[in-house]
Amino acid sequence: MFHPTFAEQNTFMPLANFHTHSSYCDGTSAPEEFVKAAIDMGFDSIGFSSHAPVPFQNRWSIKPDRLSEYLEDIRALKTKYKSKINIFLSLEIDYIPDLTSNMKELCNECKLDYTIGGVHLVKSEKTDKLWFIDGSPDGYDNGLRDIFKMDIQKGVRCYFEQLWEMIFLQKPDVIAHADKIKMNNRGLYFSTDEKWYQDFIAKTIKVIAESKLKVEVNTRGIYKKRCPELYPSVEMLEAFHKLKVPIMLSSDAHDPSELALQFPETIKVLMDMGFRESCVYTEQGWKFRKLSDF
Repeated sequence: MFHPTFAEQNTFMPLANFHTHSSYCDGTSAPEEFVKAAIDMGFDSIGFSSHAPVPFQNRWSIKPDRLSEYLEDIRALKTKYKSKINIFLSLEIDYIPDLTSNMKELCNECKLDYTIGGVHLVKSEKTDKLWFIDGSPDGYDNGLRDIFKMDIQKGVRCYFEQLWEMIFLQKPDVIAHADKIKMNNRGLYFSTDEKWYQDFIAKTIKVIAESKLKVEVNTRGIYKKRCPELYPSVEMLEAFHKLKVPIMLSSDAHDPSELALQFPETIKVLMDMGFRESCVYTEQGWKFRKLSDF
């Protein structure tokens, strides 16, 4: 696979990405392929964050019996490439009430550098069935019908309440794609301008601001043509800027070619809003890096 060198790209391209998936979960390639691509593109840091195991069969998370292999592989790559790039170990950990692992305990057990917390499966109050909001549009539609009887406001409320609960109880280092519930909506079930949805967004902004956690600015929806805007929305980002909520820019890469996608455009949007820094992970922990240095 051809990967352009940093010099061959727009000089405004990024130097770090901390939300990266590999073939251990639903990514396309082995972690080393991502490392090689990142080095070719001029990155100084890359963080691996495969989907943590969940207690049911699926095609997108690390299988429980491969978790140790994943951890060992990333640590071996960190040693192998230490003179060329900083490599960090993480997991994107789902929050499903009463089902998924405690994030802090998993972080300690696996000796992770940091954690990314997200909601991909929404648990209904009245059934054990899970609404997979991040899969195919058909899965979104079927789950809305079978679990929430087409009551989109109820489904969206359950999503945001689960997100708030994750923030209160689990406190991941980074909150992933905070408004991802909109991705498979496709303008069919609600408008993000509706008051009831805006009320959920307003509370989400408040909860995140009070949490003192970092919020991810995720470009994947745009470059995969699954969503016309960033996660979170420009509206939410403007509020986060006013409230001084720290952001972490990421592409949520599932293929080496995606490591830097949509970053130049997103950096411009963020800087036009007034953002000047993005959080990056280092050997000394979380630091701020000027967006103009990306």
